[in-house]
Amino acid sequence: MEDFFKFLEKKPLYYKKIDTNRIKIAYNILKNKISSPKTVHLIGTNGKGSTGRALAHLAFKANLNVGHYSSPHILNFNERIWINGKNIDNELLQKNHLKLLKILGKKISNELSYFEYTTLLAVLIFEKLDLIVLEAGLGGEMDATTQIENRILSIVTPIGFDHQEFLGDSIKKIATTKLKSIQKEALLAPQRYPEVLEVAKELSKKRNFKLHLLEKFEEKKEQIKKVVAKKAYPEFLISNFAVATKALDILGIKYSLNDLKTLEIFGRFYKIAPNVRIDVGHNLLSAKAIFEAMEENTILIYNSLKDKNYHKILKLLKPKIKEVKIIKIDTPRAVKIEDLRKSLEALDILYEDFDGNLNPKENYLVFGSFYTVEAFLKMLNYSS
Repeated sequence: MEDFFKFLEKKPLYYKKIDTNRIKIAYNILKNKISSPKTVHLIGTNGKGSTGRALAHLAFKANLNVGHYSSPHILNFNERIWINGKNIDNELLQKNHLKLLKILGKKISNELSYFEYTTLLAVLIFEKLDLIVLEAGLGGEMDATTQIENRILSIVTPIGFDHQEFLGDSIKKIATTKLKSIQKEALLAPQRYPEVLEVAKELSKKRNFKLHLLEKFEEKKEQIKKVVAKKAYPEFLISNFAVATKALDILGIKYSLNDLKTLEIFGRFYKIAPNVRIDVGHNLLSAKAIFEAMEENTILIYNSLKDKNYHKILKLLKPKIKEVKIIKIDTPRAVKIEDLRKSLEALDILYEDFDGNLNPKENYLVFGSFYTVEAFLKMLNYSS
């Protein structure tokens, strides 16, 4: 019997060159074997996870059967596939893995990347639900999630610079690549770059999809702030929740804002102790949002992937940083420690290696990537 997790370990997260034929062939085989629930597709650079989870949570609390597929995970793979308020269990994963292997055949299953295969696995698992919330990976027109049919609404979360090697080297190019994945209707979240709105309006005319812009947004945010006041969410998460409620309005799904009180967004400026927050953000756009939310004199527990603009991120965060604690992360994609130290020295930021000790009198933020947060939680033997 093929074990799901051992099967995944053999797969590359993605291939250096995108070839959409693999996922097209596989999905065309699968779609004829399963039903296709209504799907909300999240594309963008930041905020996909929290926006999608808020939408899925509120829809579930409104008595719909809902699945949410997100990536990457922090502690275990099961976080990526959420059904009706819970992460999927290993037994259901294994059962559907064997079913998918049988449908696709070994050859096609083996050729698919990690993300391609798990996207199809999630779609198979979700087939009997009322609504699927599907988060894109790289988020462009070539993304595996874009192959999935019945995408009744796309939510365009804030777009910034990320994955330029795949998506383009300007905001206009990145936005164009992402927005070309829209099928029928789209909701545009607040954007930092005006080019995104320009591209959205242009493509909505060319490709004939309906574009929704946010109205009375500040009013909605104020309503949400009152409801979740005890959770002390930062402004960027309140905005994401407001976008999720607008999407539900467009879909005609009635919901209660009070249900946001029971929403948990693990890993998104999440307080795991009175003086410790974790955030899986890793690019300049997420750093800007974090800077607005973080406290003065914060000790930053940090590391980065080498393809991220860590120097600019640290420069941006510097006014609120007391010191940086460098934590080791287990990935060949990590920046070299000596390069990170050079950046910190050039920016005149105090730093030292993180030894696992936390001072209860200091405020800490763990930030830099999913790998950074994962390493920190494992170091502290934390379980969600």
